[in-house]
Amino acid sequence: MKVAIYSRKSKFTGKGDSIENQIQLCKNYAFTHYDLKDEDILVYEDEGFSGGNTDRPQFQLMMKDAKKKKFDLLICYRLDRISRSVMDFSNTFESLEDNDIGFVSIKEQFDTSTPMGKAMLYISSVFAQLERETTAERIRDNMMQLARTGRWLGGQTPTGYESQQVTHLDHNGKERKMFKLSPIPKELETVKIIYDKYMELKSLTQVEQYLIVNNIKTKNNLDFRRYSIRFILSNPVYAIADEKLYEFMMSNDYEVCAPKSDFTGNFGVMAYNKTKQNKKSSVEARDVSEWIVAVGQHEGIIDSDTWIKVQKMLNRNKSKSFRKVKSTTSLLSGLLYCADCGSYMRPKMGRIDKNGQQIFYYMCEMKEKSKRTRCSMKNVKGNDLDKLVIEEIKRMAHDNSELKGNLQSDKLQIETKQNTIHNEIINLETNIKNNEQSINNLVSSLSKSQESAASKYIIQQINQLDKETAEMKERLLKLKENEENNNMKDNSLNVMGDMLAAFNDNIDEVDIEAKRMFLKSIIDKITWDGEIIKIYMFGMNTEKKL
Repeated sequence: MKVAIYSRKSKFTGKGDSIENQIQLCKNYAFTHYDLKDEDILVYEDEGFSGGNTDRPQFQLMMKDAKKKKFDLLICYRLDRISRSVMDFSNTFESLEDNDIGFVSIKEQFDTSTPMGKAMLYISSVFAQLERETTAERIRDNMMQLARTGRWLGGQTPTGYESQQVTHLDHNGKERKMFKLSPIPKELETVKIIYDKYMELKSLTQVEQYLIVNNIKTKNNLDFRRYSIRFILSNPVYAIADEKLYEFMMSNDYEVCAPKSDFTGNFGVMAYNKTKQNKKSSVEARDVSEWIVAVGQHEGIIDSDTWIKVQKMLNRNKSKSFRKVKSTTSLLSGLLYCADCGSYMRPKMGRIDKNGQQIFYYMCEMKEKSKRTRCSMKNVKGNDLDKLVIEEIKRMAHDNSELKGNLQSDKLQIETKQNTIHNEIINLETNIKNNEQSINNLVSSLSKSQESAASKYIIQQINQLDKETAEMKERLLKLKENEENNNMKDNSLNVMGDMLAAFNDNIDEVDIEAKRMFLKSIIDKITWDGEIIKIYMFGMNTEKKL
């Protein structure tokens, strides 16, 4: 069994629940209740850090180690050593529980291995959930109140508008500042083109192709993609707020917080709460029933009839939305790029040859979308290219290949680095231990001679040793991170070697899906320049001419 001990102190002190005292009390508890030795205990300590949040180096390292199952039980002196925030407190417990790690707090006798401990954990989770829901409700109430003003609340402005600061007088006659959307005429012309072309072509793909062929770019000077076109078409910020739009939104479950009398046809619409962040920090669109809609202080540019028709067309076309063609023939989809423009090269099916084989070609996506106006890279016969890549990887898998030599060389370099890091870690840990012992001795001396002239020199020595210790601990943390990263790299090299061997032995026997997985696990990318293909894998590349 492995036990972790965590201690935290906002500032250095030699009295009371100091870092050293916390750790010793936790060790005593561990030795008393479990059959453990010193080597079974991992210690994480943060000195000089507040409990207001969990942004502490040793705490973060401990939680990473928890996910790697490096210990089975976490012990701390008091609950607030983990965090003073109920939310952070609950999240920490949740993470420990997800990794089957128990928790003990000595002061409160909080032990999740007991029924009472589990009950306390449940209670803390209930309070955290209440805090989350209360906060969310308060934010939504504030958003509803602000939405009624039609102001811009910040964030990335929609295409066609910029944020402009304006002043106004509140009900007490005081001058206040707020922001509203101000038009950017050139960008709004692009928005109008997108609406007009969608009404004409009735296809996101064809609108995308039109914009690329005519070199019409986004506000960030990038090519429009289907998702960015759809986002503009579904954004009510461009719609003119009139009675017809009000009726449409009310009948389609939009949460409209402005009265019908505000929809006069003089302004555009503001929609808040349209997206949410998930745990991976990616943006996810909310259902329109969760949007908060109000009349803005900017001009709308799309009449309500057109905007409503576009919404209905988008909903009808959902079932026919773009899907990547799933090829049962090509191996290199997602790996092959055009060397000229950098776009993906997609498979395009051709004829069936006299032997009954499906012939296909890889074509540059930009060449196809722009109708050759932005790229004219010639196609490459996919059947031949797939075969060539497979044979080249087989060659690399041989023991005397350049790639195998590079793998061995990289492993040797990592081993040398690890030896150097390991020796420095041992020296640092010894010096930290000696410094902490010296501090304890000086603190003991100080307690006996607080009124003597030597006390100020003792305090200076303590402060200097404490500063040196903090610097060494910071260096030790970085070294351990480097050691962990090197271990991961070494494991990756081992996996690469194993996969190459497996590739050579099995590639001819598996189906096309398994072949794709093999290739994507060892190849970074492949480029085609019309004559030569380049295969990029783990820092080296190889060239072949077709």
